[in-house]
Amino acid sequence: MVLTTLPTEEFEARIAVVRDELAANDYDALCLFSATDIEWLSGFHHLQTERPVCLAVTQDAVAVTVPRLEADRADSDEFPAVESVYTYYDYPGDGEGTYYEHPSRTPEATIAAMLDDLGVETVAADANGAPGFWGYSGPALDELAAVSVETVDWIPELRKEKSEAEFDLMRHSAKWGNLAHRKLAEYAEPGAHELWVAKRASLDASMAMLDTLGDRYDSHLRGGFPASCGFLSGENSALPHGLTENRRLEEGDVLVTGASANVGGYKSELERTMFVGDPTDEQAHYFELMLEAQTIGIEESGPGVRCSRVDQKVHDYLDEQGVLEYAQHHTGHNLGMEAHEREFIDRGSEEVMRPGHAYSIEPGIYLPGEAGYRHSDTILITEDGVEQITYYPRDLESNVIRW
Repeated sequence: MVLTTLPTEEFEARIAVVRDELAANDYDALCLFSATDIEWLSGFHHLQTERPVCLAVTQDAVAVTVPRLEADRADSDEFPAVESVYTYYDYPGDGEGTYYEHPSRTPEATIAAMLDDLGVETVAADANGAPGFWGYSGPALDELAAVSVETVDWIPELRKEKSEAEFDLMRHSAKWGNLAHRKLAEYAEPGAHELWVAKRASLDASMAMLDTLGDRYDSHLRGGFPASCGFLSGENSALPHGLTENRRLEEGDVLVTGASANVGGYKSELERTMFVGDPTDEQAHYFELMLEAQTIGIEESGPGVRCSRVDQKVHDYLDEQGVLEYAQHHTGHNLGMEAHEREFIDRGSEEVMRPGHAYSIEPGIYLPGEAGYRHSDTILITEDGVEQITYYPRDLESNVIRW
């Protein structure tokens, strides 16, 4: 059976680690406002909006405050780690309504009531109150509740090291991301619109994914494609984070692609430099330089290796080849539930790669006004070395689009 969601035991183990941290640091509770961190710790996933959601973990309880529109999901059997649910009607709250479990009339007062019910006086939190998101503007946590608050980054740190179950979800993501990328290569040709190619490829790969997995697929999305891909083309490819343009492909275009899939809330990263028709000698030259830089990044990685060393090796190679001025970012980053997570493969990093870490390896070369060249592959750091889970071919010939 292919794993497409994390088992309940995974969340129980995470909560146990948090409780150990609470005891070691003499806090009554951990409060989380980040939707990603809440999902990682409890399994409860939701769309973050202007309506605050707060998860509280104590030694004896796991409780969450949600807006009424999330209450039915939060209180379902889908999230067994969540033991009690507190609700408010909406933000900012008008003092009326019939759906309150408590007499509170605002999200902030409901959070305060939850902490009071739990007997909380000292709090470790990912932030001192809900973030300003989609127009939310509210008081700090230590202003709205009779508690002392210290901000901590426990969850982003814990998320760096993945379990074998998380690795399995990422491997499965890579499989479907690869299919989306193959569809992209199939549909890309001169005259085809960027958006049409990307959306058709994403749709076809997603439907194949859903048809294969059936009701085993646990969607963590609201709309969108479970498997997705896209690309930058022409001169726009010279922008590492360029936006999709309203253009049609032309023979001679350079593409920098990207593909992934969401499996149980986890992602992988696959990117390729492709050519619409045979590349010029100059284009092939820059492609090969980029490919060698990425190869160095992959081969230098491994358990016990400093991230800074990997980035330095790539940096030195680009310098030796006389193209360092065209490099605009570090070699890569951790990833998992989010496209970018800490730590980063950067010369300024003090991180040491460890089993359980997952990284993108994606050095790039960008010639302003001409084209960009970047592959990205996802690697997993294991006890034995490095496992590359993205597997679309990296060589030049395999990345030339012919029609």
